Amino acid sequence: MEVSNALKRKRYDGENPMEAEVDLSLLEAVEKSQNAVELLDLRTLKKLVLSFERRLKENIEARLKYPDQPERFADSEVELHEELEKLKILAGAPELYPELVNLNAIPSILNLLSHDNTDIAIDVVHLLEDLTDEDVLEDNDEPARILVDSLIENNVLELLVQNLQRLSDEDPDEMSAIYNTLASIENMIEVKPAVAELVCERTKLLRWLLGKIKVREFDSNKQYASEILAILLQNSPANQKRLGQMNGVDVVLQAVAMYKSKDPKTSDEEEMLENLFDCLCCLLMPLENKERFVKAEGVELMIIIMKQKKSAYASAIRALDFSMTKYPPACERFVDVLGLKTAFAAFMGKIPISKKNKKERYQEELEERLVSLIASLFSGILRGSRRERLLSKFVENECEKIDRLMELYIRYSDRVKAETQRLEQLELDDLEMDEEEKYNRKLESGLYTLQLIAVILGHLWCSEHPHMKARIELLLKQQKLTKKDIKDILQYLIFAQEYHDNIGDLDGAEEKERAQARIQKIISSL
Repeated sequence: MEVSNALKRKRYDGENPMEAEVDLSLLEAVEKSQNAVELLDLRTLKKLVLSFERRLKENIEARLKYPDQPERFADSEVELHEELEKLKILAGAPELYPELVNLNAIPSILNLLSHDNTDIAIDVVHLLEDLTDEDVLEDNDEPARILVDSLIENNVLELLVQNLQRLSDEDPDEMSAIYNTLASIENMIEVKPAVAELVCERTKLLRWLLGKIKVREFDSNKQYASEILAILLQNSPANQKRLGQMNGVDVVLQAVAMYKSKDPKTSDEEEMLENLFDCLCCLLMPLENKERFVKAEGVELMIIIMKQKKSAYASAIRALDFSMTKYPPACERFVDVLGLKTAFAAFMGKIPISKKNKKERYQEELEERLVSLIASLFSGILRGSRRERLLSKFVENECEKIDRLMELYIRYSDRVKAETQRLEQLELDDLEMDEEEKYNRKLESGLYTLQLIAVILGHLWCSEHPHMKARIELLLKQQKLTKKDIKDILQYLIFAQEYHDNIGDLDGAEEKERAQARIQKIISSL
């Protein structure tokens, strides 16, 4: 602590303001100079590295010689700090990064993350953030890769996270260093996506992030922690499972539960809440985490959030959709805790009104999630009293929900037809497009939701309920459609090779066959 204070005093020494002023103005002038890149040649780089190594050696020797006399090595610490500041200028010439690596400067720089003086470690954190900044690395793919590979090889992830654990949000400098640590990790993931799993395998970052989102008070680092956690989870089943084993589902649920009956106060806090729901939805990809979600009463919490009609309303529906997809126990719990009434109110358009959800795309996303959720209910609950309760929702109020379903069917069908015609026109104009791309374009225009609506209509028809069958036939006739139109969509669902992931392939051939058999049964009954 004494050394740290000595360094801070030296940085802003009131007795010699001119020295600090000259140093800062010189650094600023070099950074702003249009000729900065010309100044930063290999010769300059070697000088900077040599000077840094010399100051580092002097600091090590002074600390070894006077371990109990901080005042005897304080000056060498200040000089080391100044050398690290000078190295920041390298961010202006990323093309020199391979030479920086060749000069073997990376191990010396990174070892300072374990320096007894936290301020020196903080200097290194800021340096790393500058060197790996997204804007700096843009259009410098190869130098960026060489730098990041060298950093990883020299244990940057382990050293950054170890240092992170000794930093506190109570100190403004340390709070800034926490943010820049997370930024450096994000920058490295951007260059090398494999870092997302490496950092979770090799360090305790996931545990630290969980601890951060547990804190009740909101601050910028809690927001950034939620963002980094979402990045680590988004494309990594390994990280999703790893966090699940660390009680991550429960921790994220507790974090979102803080907003079950209140809205975030600022746009930054709102962004954090969205990040937390992104984390939750990623966590709900592996089957074992769906089980943890149900056990932790996640279904009940999402229904409470929907009932409160606060800003997390749509996010709660999204989380329910993820939890119930291909997981019958979540569907059963949803029916048991009276979720049908809340979900179908939303399905009928009774959603909370705010500036945000007046936007057309917001309402469409909500519709698509609700259609997916209802389709999951039909796939997950095949018999018994729960199935009867689900079916009865489509009979009440003169089959109004079938009317709504058919309204959505027509709208999405028209959109898919329009997209199909547009793609055909592109082919006539000799614009080449493979089948997969065409199929993806159709999915984007609403084909997936149309297929799910057809599945729901098929389940209703299979129920053999006279009122429902009569209503469906009437509505089809009014729109000059037949059951064959629905059959064609379902047939496409089975035979479109590109669609295989959406009907169970991710869960293996057996599950895929069962899903196809269920759809084939619906087709046969129509």
